[in-house]
Amino acid sequence: MKSVWLDTYQAPSGTADEFVPGAHYDTVVAGAGLTGLTTAVLLARAGQRVAVLEARTVGAVTTGNTTAKLSLLQGTTLSQIRRHQPEGVLRAYVEGNREGIAWLVRYLEERGVPFQRRMAYTYATTAQGTSALRKELEATRAAGLHVNWTRDTGLPFKVSGAISLPEQVQFHPMEVLGALAAELKERGGTLVEGVRLTGAGVRSPITVQTSEGTVRADRLVLATGIPVLDRGGYFAKLSPNRSYALTYRVPGAPSSLPQGMYLSADSPARTMRTVPVGEEELLLVGGNDHVVGRTPSTQAAVDDLEAWTRRWFPEAERTHAWAAQDYRSVNLVPFIGTLPRGGGHIYLATGYNKWGMSNAVAASLALSAEILGGTVPWAEKLGRKATTPADLLAALRVNAGVGFNAPKDWLRTELNELPAEAPAEGQGVVGREWGRPVAVSTVDGTTCRVSGVCTHLGGVLRWNDVERSWDCPLHGSRFDADGTRLEGPAVRDLARRGG
Repeated sequence: MKSVWLDTYQAPSGTADEFVPGAHYDTVVAGAGLTGLTTAVLLARAGQRVAVLEARTVGAVTTGNTTAKLSLLQGTTLSQIRRHQPEGVLRAYVEGNREGIAWLVRYLEERGVPFQRRMAYTYATTAQGTSALRKELEATRAAGLHVNWTRDTGLPFKVSGAISLPEQVQFHPMEVLGALAAELKERGGTLVEGVRLTGAGVRSPITVQTSEGTVRADRLVLATGIPVLDRGGYFAKLSPNRSYALTYRVPGAPSSLPQGMYLSADSPARTMRTVPVGEEELLLVGGNDHVVGRTPSTQAAVDDLEAWTRRWFPEAERTHAWAAQDYRSVNLVPFIGTLPRGGGHIYLATGYNKWGMSNAVAASLALSAEILGGTVPWAEKLGRKATTPADLLAALRVNAGVGFNAPKDWLRTELNELPAEAPAEGQGVVGREWGRPVAVSTVDGTTCRVSGVCTHLGGVLRWNDVERSWDCPLHGSRFDADGTRLEGPAVRDLARRGG
């Protein structure tokens, strides 16, 4: 599976630098997505020596697999925040997103990166969805947004209601990362791919441990989706969610396509937008999110999206299919600031709840200001948010799922011996061998045997049948069929098993 963004973007040659063990930087940023590269550029503009370390390649994880909507109308996010937090926190969240959007739009214009302005819609087709939509309307108005109630959406099906906000933005996320990477290099910054952060000290200058050796930095920024240093227990404050997206070629496009940016208030959620690619325009459809590793079949989620799309666009021809992972904080507001037990020199940003384009830039503005000695009022307000009873209930739900899945999976593997025969092509199985869970899969004719236990906190892995990966149902770490770590809080690959 490969996103339309990663498939249609060719990175300029010579972008990545060599890793230099023992080098010293003002700031090291872990992660070359939108948060990491924006933060790095802002610091480099201030004259800092900055290095970005990316475990895979630029945009390989969340940013390169997003739907790339830049909008203040965010489904039912604002009403959910309002249930958890005072309205002052809600307004601070919107202000941060507003500043993030304004900064990024200016950047796109300055660097000549194409983008499209669109009407954003949150719509409902059921009574339950309509009820949620009316609560979102109240929340948007409490937050100072001027939205409209409408039933005219341009969608090919009837809606019971919708709220709309004009002049929102969509773009190609890899083109944005390409521009940021180029500016970072122009300003003397370092960008290293294929080097993973594995640990860090506390005192400044920090010893930053990586898969290729150590470097030193006065500060460290964790822009890794979820913090890969287990300090502050963020893995227990975040729910890792995976969702799916597909693009289609539709006869008669673009006139046959809805021209807004859409997200349903109903469940399961449906998101839509158009995607200009060369001389044509594709339709993007997404949704069917679930907690990582906790669905019987990821293939079924993709098949359901396919069936839904063909119901409303019968002649659509699929061009791409992919998945993305995001993290939702228990209080629905991102965590941005210093990492506990980091000596005040390690920073993080996480918990964007699927709205990573605006929140990533907002987080970068807040983090760079804090590092450079400035203040951002809305960020200070978000940082002082209190834990509410609703937050505690959300945390209990997240961790109850962890507590339920951990012993259940260990018991299951203890009871079931590993089958003697290799799995069929595209399949994987976890079973007991010498008292330990072993994961065996067959992908492209190659059978791999690896440890069936996540290297983060010991969860028993589950096979993802659409992406052909091993996913942890506890905190969302994911591994390739051969055991290579893909994403999540784990920092080590799975051990290979003989046989």
